[in-house]
Amino acid sequence: MSEFNEFDQQGSVPARETGSIISHAFEMYKGVFGYGIVATIIYLVGGLIIQTVTGFNSAAIMDEMRSSGGDFNYWNAPGFSMYMTFSGLFGILLAPLYVGLIYIVNKFNTKNQIEFSDLFIGYRQNFVNILIYSILSGIISSIAAALCFFPFLFVYPFLLIGYPILLFENASATEALGKSFNIAKENYGIFLLTTLLGGIISVAGIILCGIGIILTAPFMMVVMYSTYCAFLGKPRQIMYKQ
Repeated sequence: MSEFNEFDQQGSVPARETGSIISHAFEMYKGVFGYGIVATIIYLVGGLIIQTVTGFNSAAIMDEMRSSGGDFNYWNAPGFSMYMTFSGLFGILLAPLYVGLIYIVNKFNTKNQIEFSDLFIGYRQNFVNILIYSILSGIISSIAAALCFFPFLFVYPFLLIGYPILLFENASATEALGKSFNIAKENYGIFLLTTLLGGIISVAGIILCGIGIILTAPFMMVVMYSTYCAFLGKPRQIMYKQ
């Protein structure tokens, strides 16, 4: 079995307000953005491979959508259903990678040496619960998004600190979901505004320059960490031993 030693280290903690959390996340991200870029590239390359395997062409679909005048059925697009299936599975399997980025952020915050292998700690630490949580949160988000885009925005804050809880508290998927929900419920205004601002910054790369999404997309993972620090305190650094 894996063994984990924990010890306190120096590190900053934001105040329980959106401005402080976002500012803290910016400071953290400046120190770890290279690892975030690696995680995003892995995600994008995987997506391209899935498109190739399934025969789904997103660029062609976008052209058809524009020319159809809004009368377009996604599910009739060649390879779309298979693409969605494989893309969903791939997204679940990548969840531990996002947890690894959160782990790296904490090492940066606590002034510990970062190793490239740290990005993959989620595949060694609490792996099964991370996958289960990814599935549960994906189902909740999909239901909210299916109802309308706005319900998704109002639901996502309840999931905001689930991944840090899974990592730093070695919690089960349901424990992480319940604790994240309860804390967000008591501080919903801050969680909602933090989620909105973090989300806007994360997608800014698409708006400003398409390829820029590689730089901005991982920012939301750092926001999760900063929010966790604000409401639950700076976690003690987990040191993994083989």
